[in-house]
Amino acid sequence: MDIRRSVAIIGAGPVGTLAALYFANEGWDVSLYDLRQDPRLDKHGNDGRSSTGKSINLALSHRGIEGLRGASPQLAELIVSNVVPVYGRMIHDTRGRQQSQLYDVHGDHINAVDRGWLNNILIDQAEKRENISLKFQYRLLQCDFDARTALFHTPSGEIEVKADLVVGADGAHSAVRRQLMRAARVDFEQKYIDTLWCEISIPPKVGADGKDEYPLDPNHLHIWPRKTFMLMSLANIGDDKSFTGTLFMSPSQFEDLTYPTDVTELFQANFPDVIPLVGEKNLQHQVFNNPKGSLVSVKCNPYHYSDRCVLIGDAAHAMVPFYGQGMNCGFEDVQQLFYCLKSSNSVASGLSAYTKTRRSDLFAISDLAMANYIEMRSSVTSRTYLARKHAEEFLYKYFPRLGIRTLYHMVSFTSIPYHVALRTSKRQARMFRGTAIGVGLGVISIAAYGLLKFRRVWQTWLPHSQ
Repeated sequence: MDIRRSVAIIGAGPVGTLAALYFANEGWDVSLYDLRQDPRLDKHGNDGRSSTGKSINLALSHRGIEGLRGASPQLAELIVSNVVPVYGRMIHDTRGRQQSQLYDVHGDHINAVDRGWLNNILIDQAEKRENISLKFQYRLLQCDFDARTALFHTPSGEIEVKADLVVGADGAHSAVRRQLMRAARVDFEQKYIDTLWCEISIPPKVGADGKDEYPLDPNHLHIWPRKTFMLMSLANIGDDKSFTGTLFMSPSQFEDLTYPTDVTELFQANFPDVIPLVGEKNLQHQVFNNPKGSLVSVKCNPYHYSDRCVLIGDAAHAMVPFYGQGMNCGFEDVQQLFYCLKSSNSVASGLSAYTKTRRSDLFAISDLAMANYIEMRSSVTSRTYLARKHAEEFLYKYFPRLGIRTLYHMVSFTSIPYHVALRTSKRQARMFRGTAIGVGLGVISIAAYGLLKFRRVWQTWLPHSQ
């Protein structure tokens, strides 16, 4: 890492821009390319920060924050000070009743952050570095890794650039990954799930003082689980106090919505409390006219070629969004990549170490994200799921030396490698399911949880009865 090297990073999203900051910190000459126009500008080339519109918020958690700190503690602090803390899930039943399920018994929380705002802050930071050059409206056409060149299409025509290393941070449909697959023997798996998503904007409500208020509790991820489909919603950052909801259903369910009244019937039967929040006509319009997006999972191996190319973020491991780990995992990729580079005697050995150490974790979180869709749309209402959750939380809180923690806690609030968290969770599941000790602990902890809950209810009721 002592020799002055050049790196071309393809993709100026949050992960690619964070990587640019890491490389700049280590003295590399960095060129950051993106096929889009500068996201900080509107279509006329003016500052568009105030009119970027709504976007689905990202869930920033422990791994992502640690990744940001690795680039700049001050940057991490700036971002963390502009989030909405989310302490748990709020489950809505078909009668509109709500039940809170906290993520952690010690109050740990994830953080809702606006994707556009976060991306702009990172680009601003990159622009301040003398050794980072920003290149927008550059579409990658071809890489010749052996010649260390990359060919781009730009508004001015085709341009060939030279770089010692190419970093692919260009998303699930990565152009860099396609080029890597031409140069190396890359195992590749792409899977679309039988689910589409449709964004539904939930406007703010007018408070008693005439000012806008959040229509739902902003410190919860709201979920309407309906076994085979679901609706979820998260508060938006900013002054408008709105929520962005996302409806997840199969393509056939969306196709069955032929008339506006079909939308109303669907929501009356499954999400009745959403209709007054959005308005019937507005809801019908959004479901019919908003785009329907697909959800893809991508796995590949290896993530590098010699000392010439490496993949990070969705380019290496696109996952479905149901664990909220996509960005966090991408930020951790960057942190782990530089740990490997700085611990190795060459770039080639560092990239090789990155592939070896990251593969099992990336496969694990991809599988966990897929499994969490089932949990969110169905299991969160299961008595068996809730019993195990309460048992694990009780043992974690009152008997920490046992080392029992929920899988969600290990994934979202620690840096425990994903594959280790998954293995630990499976071992705990076997203990609770198949041994006398596990059953005993489960019964005791569930009973204790029930007593604690009864005590809280009794303390709440007692003053009103006197």
